Amino acid sequence: MNREEILRLADEENVRFMRMQFTDINGVLKNVEVPRSQFEKALDGQIMFDGSSIQGFTRIEESDMLLVPDFDTFQINPWKSPDGSRVSRMICDVHLPDGSPFEGCPRLTLKRQVERATKMGYTIVTGPEAEFFLFQKDETGKTLLDTHDVGGYFDLTPVDRGEECRRDIVVVLEQMGFEVEAAHHEVAPGQHEIDFKYSEALACADKVVTFKFVVKKVALDYGLHASFMPKPIFGANGSGMHVHQSLIREDGSNSFYDANAEHGLSATAMGYIGGVLDHAAAIVAITNPLVNSYKRLVPGYEAPINIAWSEKNRSPLVRVPAKRGMSTRCEVRMPDPSCNPYLAFAVMLAAGLDGIERELNPGPPVNKNIYTMSQREKRRLRIGALPGDLSQALDKLEKDSVVLDALGNHISKHFIEAKRQEWAEYISHVHPWEQERYLHEY
Repeated sequence: MNREEILRLADEENVRFMRMQFTDINGVLKNVEVPRSQFEKALDGQIMFDGSSIQGFTRIEESDMLLVPDFDTFQINPWKSPDGSRVSRMICDVHLPDGSPFEGCPRLTLKRQVERATKMGYTIVTGPEAEFFLFQKDETGKTLLDTHDVGGYFDLTPVDRGEECRRDIVVVLEQMGFEVEAAHHEVAPGQHEIDFKYSEALACADKVVTFKFVVKKVALDYGLHASFMPKPIFGANGSGMHVHQSLIREDGSNSFYDANAEHGLSATAMGYIGGVLDHAAAIVAITNPLVNSYKRLVPGYEAPINIAWSEKNRSPLVRVPAKRGMSTRCEVRMPDPSCNPYLAFAVMLAAGLDGIERELNPGPPVNKNIYTMSQREKRRLRIGALPGDLSQALDKLEKDSVVLDALGNHISKHFIEAKRQEWAEYISHVHPWEQERYLHEY
């Protein structure tokens, strides 16, 4: 829609407020809400905010920033206020006061990689599978570590008591333009997954941000807390966000498919997979950005810690699903839903395009179960492992020029500084496990 169409629809639907949304460097959704009297100004990209208050943006002496909305993201929330009025939203890029793009805007970071792919003749298509937990709250509203059910993979009511909440999440997502493909209980108690149809990478990242907002909002309506924390419960499977990826040519064909090639995978597909594997140890700092992320990436919980690819089994980091033709794609299995989707998609795309340009070969697929392999067999097959913690991942990130270039100097610097501080705070704390293990023994 254009500016006039948005204003007309807003008036027809009695939209009283508009949320100008963007994310900070960590992927946390932020917004500046404006009333109807300021809609014209907002659509013209003239809404200013204090960037010094946003994680990873600017210093206080250079804090003024502009929100430039993407008209394609205009959406009216399905909920109505008591007076019958409604609230809309637009997702924005962040610009400097002179109108130039802000280097620290995560959305613009992804746009740069999308433009790079376009110049190479490709459109990047992504399809994420974001998992989450639903937790109960006590009478004061405090979140409990008790899950609301004891269900397992694909279980139904009465075991899965989150079914109604999950259905309402789907209803709201569909009202907001999502094409939901499946919704089900996941492996761990209280764990759920809702899958929506793939789309172009920028639109898909916008959907991930909206998806997380909707999940949390609907869960709150049910008196539950929805969490995208990667590993909230010891001894249970963590939450991942597997991302399916493919490159579509300008003529609409899938560049990953070649009927005459081995495995039906083109040289482009093999190069892309090779690039992802080559940069995986650095990418993981962005796709798995929390201290807690690496408590999911451990052996024994179906976690994709092995730097390899496969056509069939799910133990390697990259899997190629069986369908071919337009459905040919690779599934990168290491990301978790705590990541900033704009940055995560950007670094995976940058790695894949680098692999294509360098004509990297990922080697033969590893179709045996890597979880049961000995270390000797892994070394023989040259199967590496992801970094074991956030600090190790940051070490790898600092040495990978391709990933750093994709992020840009501003985001690289602020992200690494913030995460180094997070790691320092973590290792300086005394945790309950240490007290239980050592207090009486030593």
